[in-house]
Amino acid sequence: MAYKIVVDADACPVKTEIAQAGARFGVEVLMVASFDHRLQQADGIRVVQVDRSDQSVDLYIANHIRAGDVLVTQDFGLAALALGKKALAISNRGQLYTDRSIDFLLERRHEQSRLRRGGKHSKGPRAMTDEDRKFFLHSLTKVLQSLQENTVE
Repeated sequence: MAYKIVVDADACPVKTEIAQAGARFGVEVLMVASFDHRLQQADGIRVVQVDRSDQSVDLYIANHIRAGDVLVTQDFGLAALALGKKALAISNRGQLYTDRSIDFLLERRHEQSRLRRGGKHSKGPRAMTDEDRKFFLHSLTKVLQSLQENTVE
């Protein structure tokens, strides 16, 4: 079964690493972004630009991701949708989302949102480092190797 890497590309800081991994494994990469984020088409990379509305990228991905695909996103809700469709999901920091971890992450996101509405301010995510990028590429490579081994049997 052919699978692809689907990227929630609007705020994705590891597009280069994803393109490298896709090329190495011969896997199509689909990058989805709003028109506010111009992406370059390249060999093995298909770019889809959607309108600027808040959930357009998520809706496009939710409607096009298939079982066995690999989603790269930092959006827990979108990751949960992908897992529900039997796709794999990984964060841009290399964390593999699982059915066991996603409930906790969604609950934590809800709690943080509730606190923000109550006036509590928190720091955003820390800046990506070269080590973060290496860890992401290592994690994505392990996922793709596992998928390749399971399809070659």
